[in-house]
Amino acid sequence: MNALMYKPDWAEARARLTQWWNGGDIGRPVMIIRTPRRHPHEDIPEMPKPDGWITDYSTKSLDYRVNLALRACLNCDYLGEATPNAAVGDLGPNCLALFLGSSAVEMPDTVWFTPCIEDPQKAVFTYDSDNFYWNFCLTAYKTVAPLAKGKFYQKFPDLIEGLDTLAAMRGAERLLEDMIDRPEWVHQALRRITALYFRYYDALYEILRDEDGGSFFWCWAPGRTAKFQCDYSAMISPAMFREFMLPVLEEMCEKVDYPLYHWDGPDALRHQDALLSLDKLKMIQWQPGAGAEPAWHPRWWPMYHRNLAAGKKMLVHIAGRGREVEERLLALKKEFGSQMKGMMLTLWAPDSETAMKWLDMMTIDE
Repeated sequence: MNALMYKPDWAEARARLTQWWNGGDIGRPVMIIRTPRRHPHEDIPEMPKPDGWITDYSTKSLDYRVNLALRACLNCDYLGEATPNAAVGDLGPNCLALFLGSSAVEMPDTVWFTPCIEDPQKAVFTYDSDNFYWNFCLTAYKTVAPLAKGKFYQKFPDLIEGLDTLAAMRGAERLLEDMIDRPEWVHQALRRITALYFRYYDALYEILRDEDGGSFFWCWAPGRTAKFQCDYSAMISPAMFREFMLPVLEEMCEKVDYPLYHWDGPDALRHQDALLSLDKLKMIQWQPGAGAEPAWHPRWWPMYHRNLAAGKKMLVHIAGRGREVEERLLALKKEFGSQMKGMMLTLWAPDSETAMKWLDMMTIDE
């Protein structure tokens, strides 16, 4: 997929991303910039929304989900290293829990997952080829694959893993009790979840990879990529994180080429030392959480300095409009200088001219 209809300069962007991921210098941070497009890239008619449709995570209509995916990139231009993408088989944040027995409760604009483990001693962690959610996900991606080729990438579903998946299956409060009352069961469950994760991941990768093995989650990488996380870490101590979750992350980072970590909320900051001990972890995305200062804010700069100094790339979202974004970019450039080359910035621009100005502006003069 060296050429993309929706991104004419994809070959050049792909080369820069390959260089950057592998430790090279592209002269600036990676910049994922999207802008509104005046006219759609092509004409794909919009299907009418099915009756009772309240969330785009819904499994009520495969045809409508496919139509949403095919239209997802039509009205955007993708500047810098931005990559047109859609995730037709993403059924919500924790698809793995659905594949392993949880059920989805559709809510306006979102979806909730019901716990499925009442008695830990009777819990079964196994691959189920007849699971409704897995078959919907697989069929959706296979359906879109030939239609997406040469136009956009298919993004991995938000599988999630480890304690977050076990918490979805067991219930967050009950899992806290399990970690104290039956820690060996928790360890065993996590080992099974990790093994099963890669059974699903590997099957999806064969559908979603490009001809050279590249793949996409939040960004394209020139090999196997995946986003890992542990939002549950906000509820546990550093010692418990190291005991239960760090071994999971160590194993998972060994099995993909370009692992990312979604680090969520100030209560998770206490696990920074543990995250930085993961030699194979390539990049950390900071999500400050509701009510906290946004990712571009100076409050987080000391943490960014430390992560970058430890060799971890940083994914940072720059929110705002027009001049606000420009001021925030310049402030980051002034603070971080050449360290900015280890950052990936995601942002919206009002138009292509502004986007090109920002790309120029973020060149780092040595």
